[in-house]
Amino acid sequence: MSTGTDPLAPLAQLPGVPDAVAEVRKAVDRLYGHRVMRRRAAEVTSESALRGARASAAVAGADWPLEEVRRRTDFGLDTEARTVGAALRMAAEAGQLLSVWRHSPLQVLARLHLLAVGDADPAAGRPRRAGERADELFPLELEPVESVEVEAGTGPLPVLPPAPDAEEVAARLDQLSRLLVARAEGHGVGTPALVVAAVVHGELLALRPFGTHNGLIARAAQRIVLIAEGLDPKSICPAEVGLAELGTGTYRRALAGYLAGTPEGMAAWIAHCGRALRLGVRESTAVCEAMQRGMA
Repeated sequence: MSTGTDPLAPLAQLPGVPDAVAEVRKAVDRLYGHRVMRRRAAEVTSESALRGARASAAVAGADWPLEEVRRRTDFGLDTEARTVGAALRMAAEAGQLLSVWRHSPLQVLARLHLLAVGDADPAAGRPRRAGERADELFPLELEPVESVEVEAGTGPLPVLPPAPDAEEVAARLDQLSRLLVARAEGHGVGTPALVVAAVVHGELLALRPFGTHNGLIARAAQRIVLIAEGLDPKSICPAEVGLAELGTGTYRRALAGYLAGTPEGMAAWIAHCGRALRLGVRESTAVCEAMQRGMA
């Protein structure tokens, strides 16, 4: 089947997106060619998971120092600790969920939510039902003023629309799942991994399908897509680090572009995901350099 049948294919041709894809590919290839990767790839993967989880939790409101995350063993004491623990559990299991993702992405999303909240929660692993509300995506921010700005930079933060109701969530999740399964079966394989990952990330943020931890789940799903699509098969490029470094305000503006659905907004969102991924590559490159110095 030709790539023209892939509904995501037009997004790859939006202004600026081919450049973003090429820059990401170049950065990732350079990291994979680092001499440390020949001997210590597993260690780089583990460190990437830790740093990505810390950053994802920071975006969700639990901004702990890396060494605090590294040394702690109890993540059930308070809300921030539970958020960090949830992010760590998702990161630890993301690579193991790849085979399930290829034929049942919704099952993986349910598993990610279960990892986040624990099986004692009656809502664990199931999408929101009618009348149930979703959590806040950006709890660290002050209440934004009215604005429709979507570009990165300064200025008022955009007001994001409320999460869709349960019926719309179910329909759009099913559509997303069908798209991803079709790709796993070889349809639409020409669409770049960055584009696919950005759409999955953005759609899950838009839907907020679960009552809690939707941001963590969306970012973990993006990581799984980058592995599944072959861009980052060893999971060493923590895009979550880049998202945290770029800031939640910029993240929110870019997401507003995705939610608007305009060509400009979609291109800006994909470019934002690309910038975050390149910053994640930079983080892991620094890890490799530190390991190399230690081997000298």
